Parts: sequence; structure tokens; C-alpha cells
Amino acid sequence: MGGFGIGTTEFVTMGLLPQIADGVDIDIPTAGHVVASYAIGVVVGAPTIAALAARLPRWKVLIWLMVLFAVGNLASALAPSYPILMIGRFVAGVPHGAFFGIGSVVAASLVPAHRRTWAVAMMLAGLTVANIVGVPVATLLGQRAGWQWPYALVAAIAVVTVVALIAWVPRQQGDPSATVAAELRSLRRVQVWLALGIGTVGFGGMFATFSYIAPTMTDLAGFSEDAVPLILVVYGIGMTTGAMIAGRIAQHGLMRGIFFSLLAIALLLAIFGFAAQHQVTAVPAVFLLGLVPTILVPMLQTRLMDVAHEGQSLAAALNHSTLNIANALGAWLGSVVLAAGYGYEWPSRLGAGLAVLGLLVAGYSAWLGRRPSTYDGAGFATEGPTAAAAESS
Repeated sequence: MGGFGIGTTEFVTMGLLPQIADGVDIDIPTAGHVVASYAIGVVVGAPTIAALAARLPRWKVLIWLMVLFAVGNLASALAPSYPILMIGRFVAGVPHGAFFGIGSVVAASLVPAHRRTWAVAMMLAGLTVANIVGVPVATLLGQRAGWQWPYALVAAIAVVTVVALIAWVPRQQGDPSATVAAELRSLRRVQVWLALGIGTVGFGGMFATFSYIAPTMTDLAGFSEDAVPLILVVYGIGMTTGAMIAGRIAQHGLMRGIFFSLLAIALLLAIFGFAAQHQVTAVPAVFLLGLVPTILVPMLQTRLMDVAHEGQSLAAALNHSTLNIANALGAWLGSVVLAAGYGYEWPSRLGAGLAVLGLLVAGYSAWLGRRPSTYDGAGFATEGPTAAAAESS
């Protein structure tokens, strides 16, 4: 339920950029900053909350995160102007990463070790299902009743989620020995930063493309505005398919799966601008835009939890920070390209370059993991097989 609400509010903005721009009297490239504001909230909130809440019972933390999420979305729905909307989106984004990060740790703790990636993927499934049901329905609602109503709908979903968390989430207690310092020690590991780098640049290109999916489909592919919600359903089906097969791919080697995903993202974005110019090819391209990057998410989540050791909650939350740094970076780079006068086919071409950069970072991480281990003064492995002991490639 929480993932469904978060997925709906995160992605519905992309489908309503023209309506939001008209509603608060800004142009579409500026409206892209609304996407970035939410992403910045995730980036700020995820590590801060995960570190400070390390000792607290995880189920209680999840409840309070969803309360804050409801407040941010209600503020967005009631925003009378662009600056207030930017603040509301920032607040709504603050609990996003910590909710998924802590929720992923809870999910992974409930299953055998070899099914952790599957459990994380299932916890993230609410986000993917949101793109089949929540985002298209909310987009249609925004087109018909006003751009504010989808945010109000998500606030209501958040309230229902609070009730569900109280009723069903296992009462796992916090770790009394956990400290902020212990969580932060994971940031001394080189492999943690490399995994975060893969997520930042690897996903930046996807978000540069998807942030402007509504005008791309209407202006470039020639679809009507009424077709946008249906196209978002196709994207959501792609995301859900990617989440379902991620666990199977990870069983063949986590780093192999990460390489495969990044290569596929680069190839897809390289041809997306051409495919989006024709209705027949645009829809399959949108499906793949949902499928291919989603395969990477649970694998990166598991990779971070493996290399972070004692800082799993923080590392898992930071994965969503990096995805939303990529979100903000992609939305901004896309706005720069469009403001410079290039067409909607160009953000994806820029994104292909970012995916290639992600491949280079992943290659360096794999190479470093095969070197003999070196240790810092506190005895932590900073590179080599010991630093990536859980790596199965």
C-alpha cells in the first residue's frame, strides 16, 4: 500500500506537467522542477531518517513516515502557487527513501537469504503496480477534475496505509546497539559509493526521458492527451514485469545482472528518440522504458545491503536517494535540452550517455572487487573480495 501511494505521487506529476504548468502559470520546462523538488526531498530525507531512526522499532518508523507522506501530499493538493507547490512536493518526498529502505530491510529479514532480492522486489511491487493502476487513474483524474486532485487521492491512500501498517506489519523491535555512527560507518566503504554512483548516473537518463513523457507522446508521437493515461498503463506493465523477473536474473549473479541492465538501458535510450516519433513503435518503447530500468532497482538495493554490512538501513534508504538524485538530474538535464530548443527526442539521447557512464562505474566496482583487499585504520575493507563478500558474480 505504501509503495502504491509513493509510486502514484512520484510518477503522476510527469503525466500532468502540462496541466500543472497551466495551473500555476509556468512553462513546461519550469514545471519539470516540480519533479526535481520531490526528488530532492527524497535525497535529503532518506539518509537523515534512516540514520536517526536506527534504534527505533521499524514498524513504528514506517507508520510515522507514512503520516508525513500524507501531510506533504495534502499540502501539494492545496498549494495555491508554484512556490508553495514546490514546498509541498519536497515534504512529500522526504519519507520516500526511508520508507522503501527500512521496508526493504524488513522484507529481506522475513525470508531465506537466497530469496532476499525477490522479497525486496515484492516490497517494491506496490510502486510498479501504481504505474498500472494508480498513475493512469490519477492522471485521468487530474486531466478531468484538476491537477490538485491526484495529490489529494494519494493523501487518502497514505491514511489507509497507516491503518494497514498498524494491522499487519510484524512488530520488529529496533536494534538497541545501533547508533548513527555505526550506520554512517558504512559510508566509509568504497563499494557503497560505487553502488550509489551506478544508481545516480544509470537512472539519470531514464528520468530525463520519462519526466517529459506526456509532451513526448503528444507532441512527438502524435497521440491525443486522452491517450496519455493508457500509455502510462503500458509503462506500469513494463515496470511490474521488470520487478517480477529481477529476482531470477539476480540468481545468475548480482553484478552480471547489473551490467546486463545498464547495457540494455543504454541501448534502449539510444533508440528511444527515434521510436517515439511513430505511434506504432512509441508504445513498445514506453513498455521497455518501464521494464528495463526496473530490473536494476532491487539488484542495486541488494548490492548496497551486501556491501554496507552494519549500515543496511542507511544503505537501503540511500539507494532511493540516488534514484531521486537521478530523477532530479534527469529532469533538470531534460529541461536544459528542451529550453535550448531541441525536440523531445533529445533527452533520451543524452540519457544514453549517462547509462554508458553507469556501465563504466559498474565495471570499476567489479574490477576493484577482484583485487586483494585493503583495509582502513578501523579494519574495514575498502576494496577487494572482502569488501564485497556477498558478491555472487
